[in-house]
Amino acid sequence: MRITGYRTMFTIQDWGRPVGDANGVFDNGRTTVPIIVIDTDEGLSGVGLGPHTAVDTIFAAIDGEDPRAVTALYDRMLRQTFKAGHAGTIFGTIGAIDTALWDIKAKAAGEPLWRLLGGRDRRVPAYASGLDIGLTDDDLVTAYQAYADRGLRSAKLKGGLDVERDRDRLLLVREVLAGAGGGARPGLMLDANESWNRKQAVRHVAELESHVDLIWVEEPVRRWDADGLAIVGRGIRAAVASGENLTGLEQFRPLLAASALDVVQTAAVWGVTHFLRVAALAHAHDLPVSPIGTTPVGLVHAAASVPNHLGSELQDLQPPTGLSIDISIEDGAFILGDSPGLGVDVDEGAIAALAFRPETVGSGPHVRPARAGHRLVADGR
Repeated sequence: MRITGYRTMFTIQDWGRPVGDANGVFDNGRTTVPIIVIDTDEGLSGVGLGPHTAVDTIFAAIDGEDPRAVTALYDRMLRQTFKAGHAGTIFGTIGAIDTALWDIKAKAAGEPLWRLLGGRDRRVPAYASGLDIGLTDDDLVTAYQAYADRGLRSAKLKGGLDVERDRDRLLLVREVLAGAGGGARPGLMLDANESWNRKQAVRHVAELESHVDLIWVEEPVRRWDADGLAIVGRGIRAAVASGENLTGLEQFRPLLAASALDVVQTAAVWGVTHFLRVAALAHAHDLPVSPIGTTPVGLVHAAASVPNHLGSELQDLQPPTGLSIDISIEDGAFILGDSPGLGVDVDEGAIAALAFRPETVGSGPHVRPARAGHRLVADGR
């Protein structure tokens, strides 16, 4: 089997409500979903969700190769871009191609990816994550009630701008999850998306912890601040989680050396091979790993095969337009199906009918505010 080409396209995730975090909000509730499809000479194709940056350059490393040599091809892609660097969207393109190759490999074996990777249990524990900072209280209740109806008993809220508002929202969601039954006390997390400095983080979380029990606080300070993350961790009771924006094992080393992380995260956009390597690195430090992503299908399959998986992020309950995914949400978990590969089908006709092209947007969760980490008073949003 040989790789013969690739196709790229864009679809959308329509949330039907505002989505965002401390850095900004998409008020129209529409987020872009880039797709890469890798084709072979035997008619098998693989699907990866992620950027297309420098895709011609990266594809040259795998063109004509056997797609089943996934991990070797992953390293070839890294070597292809080492001079310019393989961070950011370049790393995302590598991750999307890597995921597509794993999809092909599992399809060629006639197995779902979770089984090919050695998973025993198709049930992967999840937590709710609504990208919810722009929601009113009523909309917040509605959003998390939908998660609770699927059996979710843990939730991660966006926050970091106003401690009183964060407290009230956490208590509101705790009430929603507790009211859904199940017996266990709801689990709560807060994601600050790098919006604090070190002292702000300790003060803000300490105030919250006088009212709620937090499982973890995510990205309380900048992603690379090993000393700062360790200082925050020593100053609060909650665990410190981070890693979704780190691109490459070398970026995790100083954080782990400083005992800066309690929960090691990695984003779905960076690919399956990266997740497996990060999970092994975390396991060597006796730390749990948690996948992050809007549509984390590849990492949910991979999570079924690692011994230190804690919980996977569940964001939107519906797949992006034009995609069908053989995963269901039941009793608080992703339930992986038996379709070979990732179980992702792409309706290219439906996506073409959208005629969607990404717009350049000057504000939103992807743009860091000028005052992040330098606010004297609560910012509201």
